[in-house]
Amino acid sequence: MPDSPNALKVFLCHASEDKDAARNLYHRLRKHGFDPWLDEEKLLPGQNWRVEIRKAVRSADAVIVCLSPNSTTKEGYVQKEIRFALDAADEKPEGMIYLIPARLEDCAVPERLSDWQWVDLHREGGFERLLRSLRRRAKNLHRASPASAISAASSAPSSSVTPSANPFLSAAPVRTLLTIDFRRIPVYQIGGLELVKVSAGKFIMGSSDTDEDARDWEKPQHIVEIPYDYWIGRFPVTNAQYNEFVQAQGIEHPVKNWQRKFEDHPVTRVTWYDALAYCRWLTPRIWEQAGEDFIIRLPSEAEWEKAARGTSGNRYPWGDTWDPKKCNSEESGIGDTTPVGQFSPEGDSPYGCADMAGNVWEWTGSLYKPYPYDPADGSEDLGTPDDVRRVLRGGAFHYDQNPVRTAARDWLDPDGRDWDVGFRVVLSPTAG
Repeated sequence: MPDSPNALKVFLCHASEDKDAARNLYHRLRKHGFDPWLDEEKLLPGQNWRVEIRKAVRSADAVIVCLSPNSTTKEGYVQKEIRFALDAADEKPEGMIYLIPARLEDCAVPERLSDWQWVDLHREGGFERLLRSLRRRAKNLHRASPASAISAASSAPSSSVTPSANPFLSAAPVRTLLTIDFRRIPVYQIGGLELVKVSAGKFIMGSSDTDEDARDWEKPQHIVEIPYDYWIGRFPVTNAQYNEFVQAQGIEHPVKNWQRKFEDHPVTRVTWYDALAYCRWLTPRIWEQAGEDFIIRLPSEAEWEKAARGTSGNRYPWGDTWDPKKCNSEESGIGDTTPVGQFSPEGDSPYGCADMAGNVWEWTGSLYKPYPYDPADGSEDLGTPDDVRRVLRGGAFHYDQNPVRTAARDWLDPDGRDWDVGFRVVLSPTAG
């Protein structure tokens, strides 16, 4: 237990401007069995914070100095905390892991901390390196060995972040999720949906010949470049969101009795044409925020896969190791759809997309064609005959772990209306 007297005590030294990152680190360390000390969590009303902070540093088994341009250049109490830690480190035997500089972002390491090897928490694998050091410290002190990593994502509360200079982003409300290795992932709220950005560039698409679970229609594995930024729905479109379209069009909702307990579940029983119509209906409603150079549409098969697996070919959205606790598949035993985001953030993709493994199959805009994927071969042509199949992605709640792999593909006639098929949307430049 993190609050056990036998748990490794870890003091978190940080600048006030880095409170969100320190809070995130606090929660992640607790998940892994440590007892971190953070002022807002440990100080009680009426306590003398100067006295308590000094005591906490002196009694800590390890001190993590959170480094950023804020802490390395700022005058104030954070510098005193660092001095307290340095004084305590001088009393420790040589070679002992005690003082750990941890860079939250790229910054210069102060000269007085340069004797200690630092860790980059903002880079891939940084948090895992920190865990190894803390576990070695616990072992040397004969403390209980903390549990191994159970999650790469944080449950820390969100905080605001300044949007980038993109024209539509300057008008869209933004909140920030702190996720793997402290990367700040902006979530843009537009048109009643939450969107996350996928940057232009190359990624690995499809399955390799060495993957025993791969099907022939997922091969060959190849590199695809998407030459523009786009924003994809963080979740599939829900019954409640789709109902706005239904009401505006005066048509019947495809899911019976959805108001009773399925408002936040993915909408299902929508044809490809239904999903396309929803996108076309929503597009002019987002122009006030996005501008008329942007449209809402279905993701291409390549856009969907990149958003699901990242650039390096993750087997599942969260990584390469199967974990039935991170998605709604047959192995979860739920046997029905779940509210969107129920497995977030643990099951999220590198871009912050949820529900990309299981829950419901999702329409893409793409025609089903053999690989390698080529957007110039007519795959993204919307004006094709009705009997040409469109690609589905993501698997569904009653499928096992194989079809919920990020490279798995299926297909359906565009007028198919299945009980396990929904969709999510993309916002992109009209030239994209």
